Amino acid sequence: MATKEKTKKRSIGKKLLIAFGSLIGIIVFALLICMCVSLIGIKSNTNFVQSIKPVSYENQLQPEIAEDGYYTFVTDDNFKVMQLTDIHIGAGFLSIKKDTMALNAVAAMIQEEKPDLVIVSGDIAFPIPFQAGTFNNKNSARLFAQLMEQLGVYWAPAFGNHDTESYSYYTREEICDFYTSGEFKHCLLQAGPEEVDGSGNYIVNVKNTAGKITQSLVLMDSQSYVGSGIIDGIIMKYDRIHDNQVQWYKDSIKALTEENGGETPKSLAFFHIPLMEYKDAWQEYVDNDSKNTENVKYYYGKVGEKDSGIFCAEENCGLFDAAKELGSTQGFFCGHDHLNNFSVDYKGIRLTYSYSIDYLAYFGIMNYGAHRGCTIIDLAPDGSFDTHLENYYQDKYSPAKDKEQVDMGSWVPKY
Repeated sequence: MATKEKTKKRSIGKKLLIAFGSLIGIIVFALLICMCVSLIGIKSNTNFVQSIKPVSYENQLQPEIAEDGYYTFVTDDNFKVMQLTDIHIGAGFLSIKKDTMALNAVAAMIQEEKPDLVIVSGDIAFPIPFQAGTFNNKNSARLFAQLMEQLGVYWAPAFGNHDTESYSYYTREEICDFYTSGEFKHCLLQAGPEEVDGSGNYIVNVKNTAGKITQSLVLMDSQSYVGSGIIDGIIMKYDRIHDNQVQWYKDSIKALTEENGGETPKSLAFFHIPLMEYKDAWQEYVDNDSKNTENVKYYYGKVGEKDSGIFCAEENCGLFDAAKELGSTQGFFCGHDHLNNFSVDYKGIRLTYSYSIDYLAYFGIMNYGAHRGCTIIDLAPDGSFDTHLENYYQDKYSPAKDKEQVDMGSWVPKY
């Protein structure tokens, strides 16, 4: 009797072991299939990038590293900046088609606008596994950097919260090292001082032939989430620009003023997550029946996020007040909230959202197009600037692949 029981138990144990082994085998096989599809997708999009025609410039400005250590463009004419944001390249087996669309849109707008510099205000990558199908954020960074090299356009990125998730393969420092490795000659990213928090706190200057700074373009890492766990990302508890970064900004403006013969240079600042003042300004405008106030002057755009959301940190970082004190920075430019695209003057400083690119992050957003495009910033030799939005679905943008059919009405977020 005991022998029969032992035999029965061995039989059950063997069946369970076989079932478990089979399950593991199925999982491994599925992962291999997903990996193969991802590699095929990356290869396909790499081939697409290599087919893109370079931008045809009549006389492209070439930046050089000046004595202050910053990349510097020299011109007595207007200087054209294109701001892109929230491109959200997944580079995984779930995002192949959407990645092609994003690369296609970026290339078409750059080819037509021929900017002197492209500034990307965060979220080039979107390594969210259940949407992209990968944790590998370097593949996203590589696809975009290869595109910019193929186009032959100088570009300067700031990091967003999704560029380096806590669970993605590569850290901010590693992606920063990748961009600055020397492989991408047109990438002007600089890591910034080691003693300052974040990666990519740096400046790109525009000077005239007399050696005066006509515009300083300040790029800052607006960090990611408060804390370091996955839960922080899910509940959208965002970090802010840190105190030592604000001090770096103040010290940098003072140093540039000294370099500029005592004359405070005009500047614009770019980062990913909006300052708290964006929320304050828009709320004051709305509370006044969407009319200008003593503090707020409306230029264009709207808040399209759910519940009129402006998703900033819960604590003020102090950068706006520092800018008011120093009198250099005329405007802040951000991304992050894909459906917000307003530009207002608040207490003498312009606060601007850019159009986003996003085909991937918001469920269903690939079928809509009112939010998709770029921001053009025209810098004048006298230090003044003007800015406006350009929607991707205009006829003037002719991409390599046909544009997708989209609904140009307002999209209601499902998140």
